[in-house]
Amino acid sequence: MRAAALALALCGIGGAAFAAPAWCPDLKRVTDVAATGALAHIAGPPREGSFRGTTMSLAGWRDCSLYGARTYTCDSGALKTAADAERALAALVVEVTDCLGEGWSRDVSRSSPMYVVMRSEHDPVSITLSTDQADDGDHVVRLTLFMRGR
Repeated sequence: MRAAALALALCGIGGAAFAAPAWCPDLKRVTDVAATGALAHIAGPPREGSFRGTTMSLAGWRDCSLYGARTYTCDSGALKTAADAERALAALVVEVTDCLGEGWSRDVSRSSPMYVVMRSEHDPVSITLSTDQADDGDHVVRLTLFMRGR
């Protein structure tokens, strides 16, 4: 029960009914920046490989970064089990869709129970939400936003 409550809390569920998660305004800003093709404008300090920090993180998420010039990524808070991550993923799909609103939809043909593709109908931006296991053994839901080819 505690793990389920943690998963719901990480996804912003459990507060006031219909309240947007704290990260929703941040995600809208990042998608707006990506839609203009300007992810480089939110680049932070260099990290290992082709990663850079970002000046625009999602509230409550960790390790937000840019990869190359077209990809933005963040990890949810730590989840103890793969099952917790799967439940958090399912909740996040609903919340991201509600947050971004009309024009965003799930691409069912490219999704699975542990990997979901969402596309904007109006802008060349897509989001994937997937479960993963971090180096420290914790499970996470990874949000990856990327600019599609123009």
